[in-house]
Parts: sequence; C-alpha cells; structure tokens
Amino acid sequence: MTASSSRSGRAWAHVGQPFTPPAPRPDGTHHDFIVIGAGRMGSVLTAALAAHAPATRLLLIEEGGLPNEDGDTILAPGLWTTAHLPADRHAAAQASRALIETFGAPTPRLHVSLHAHATPGSVPTRDALRDHPDTLALLDPARLPHATTDPHALTYRPGTLALNAAQAAVRAGADLLLNTRAVPQPGGAVRAERLTVTNTHQVVTHETHLLRARHVIVAGGAAGPALAEQHLGVHTRHGRAYRQSPHLNVPSGPDSPTLHHAGLTLVPRHGAYTLHPRVHHRDPHGYRPTGGHLTGVPTGLRRETLEDLVALMEDLPVLATSQLHLGRSLADIPGAWTALPYGDPLHAPLFEALDPHVTLLLGGPHADTLGPQVAQALAQQLAGR
Repeated sequence: MTASSSRSGRAWAHVGQPFTPPAPRPDGTHHDFIVIGAGRMGSVLTAALAAHAPATRLLLIEEGGLPNEDGDTILAPGLWTTAHLPADRHAAAQASRALIETFGAPTPRLHVSLHAHATPGSVPTRDALRDHPDTLALLDPARLPHATTDPHALTYRPGTLALNAAQAAVRAGADLLLNTRAVPQPGGAVRAERLTVTNTHQVVTHETHLLRARHVIVAGGAAGPALAEQHLGVHTRHGRAYRQSPHLNVPSGPDSPTLHHAGLTLVPRHGAYTLHPRVHHRDPHGYRPTGGHLTGVPTGLRRETLEDLVALMEDLPVLATSQLHLGRSLADIPGAWTALPYGDPLHAPLFEALDPHVTLLLGGPHADTLGPQVAQALAQQLAGR
C-alpha cells in the first residue's frame, strides 16, 4: 500500500491538544469515514481506506493512549499459518500475509502440529523436531508420534501491526484521535468523549463532540456488538469470550518453532513460551471471569482453561511442572475479551452492514491469519461507493 494523499493527517493524543472538528459540509457530515477502534482490524482498515480513497476525510478514534494499547490484539498469538485452514481460504491468507509483512515486522518460524495418529502429510515427530531438541523435550513423542509442519509460517506482534498501520494511515492523510471514547449514534453520527485523568486517578470525560460521517465502521473488537446493540438498537448474534495467555517459563530461542496440539498453541516469546488455549464457547452475557482451583489451591487460570491444561499434561509433560505460571488470582494471568463471530469460525473475520451508515468489523479466532485481508476488502468496498 502506498500513500497518495497530498497531506499528512493529525493526531490528538491528550486533551491538552485542542480538538476542533472540521467544518461540516452541506450534507452535515464532518468526515467521510469514522473508524471506531485502532486495534489491528481498525488500523489496517484505515490505512487501506487512506490508500484507496486518498481524497476522503478519515478519522480513526481510539480509547487508549496508543493504537491498540490493550485488548485481544495485544494478547493474540500473532501466528500466521495456513495449517488449519481449508484450501479455499489460502488466497485470503496470502493477502493478509502481504499486509503483515508491510506493517507487522514478522519473523519466519516453523509451525508444528502434533498428532497421536498419522494424518495426511504427517512425518515422525522426532524427524520434524530433529533440529530442535529443546522443543522436543516439551512433549512425549511416544504419545504424539506424528507431526505436520508448516515451514512458511511466521510470527508477529499484532500490536506492532496496529501501531504501524495507524501511523501509515496518518501519514496518508487520516486523522487520529486518542484517549477518546467513541459511541456510535443512529444516522452515521458518533459521540466522541475526550478522556482525561484527575489527580485522584479517575478517568473522566473532559469534553464531548458530536461528529457526523457518511459511514461509520465499528471496529471495537469484542465490545463492537455491544456498542451496536446498546447505542444503535441493532441486534447482532455475535458473542465474546475471555481468553487467557498463561506463561510457560521454559527457555526458547529465536528459531524455536511454534507448537499446536488439541487446540493449545505454544508460541516462543521473550525467551520463554506463551500458551494460547482454545476458546470453547461464547461466555454468557454478564459473565465475569474468575480464577479456578487446582487441588484446592486458588489459581489465576479460569476453570475451563485449567481443565484443558490438566488434560494435556500427559502429552505435554512440561505443563505438569512448576514452570507453568498459574498465578493466585485472575490479575496474575494476562487475559482479554475476544470477539466470536456467529456461525462457522472459518468464515470469520467478517464485516456486516448494521444499517446504511454503519458497518461492524470483527476479528475472532482466525484474525491472525485472515484479519488484515478482511479489513482491506472492506476498505475496497467502501472506497468504491
């Protein structure tokens, strides 16, 4: 993607930088597009809109102090691989890879999926990990004798992708409003609440602006469907789940492969491993995450995650050691809400029109591999209107 705008956009980081909306046009709109949420989906979308429609007025709004300061983008595995995708999704995955290589600073990394029984294309696990004896030591090759490999996989930091894409969007002419809570309103309006912190560390609204756009894209991650329901009166079938990322204090190196078995992914990070357990189901409305107990001792892992890891301890004996960080409370284990688009997860990420002026953009379990392409496809569709 190349920026073709004749001007750079502006970024407002805090309330000390006065924000004045642009003068409304004859139709009453201040912007052509307003994007709510500067996670990886919203940031890539804005960068693509700035490239495909350089003459438009674009505004990207983020509640945090940086593009994707927290949330599922920061805690996502950051693993691109086609290992678990059907062939008809590979082209979309390759399009996402090109965007990841542009914005995500990826690292090529072997990906190994472990199996108890032979599968098409599998090889002996010992052969797959011959050059990685430290990784082989994490598992029991007698219980998992077969493996399939993806030598073209890569890892990246989704937060870096979001930051770089947002910066590219600003360079291409988009404006960026940080520390601002955005609330969609009917008819393409957005209530922007600029936030500040009091001397007692309370987050309060400093000023409010009502902005109007030809089109609003809600890219607020797991909070997106709730924003639509509460403020637009539009029912969506999408849900969310609280996903945790426990730490495994086992040494890893720059060439260590990622491992996948029974829904659990082990990603080398910071010289150790981050575990990414599978998401079983959406959490019910109003659910508040709580930690579990292991033999009566409180842990920071929610019960479903804890039970999964216990069930895998024979296949992956390292999980039964003190190197697995369990924590004593929920606050000890990094976690975030992740969006769960309705229906077949292989058809997500996705976007859907909520009304003629608002589109919902969602990531989900396959956002690492398919999310950037979906955001770009939406940008192309919007720019062509």
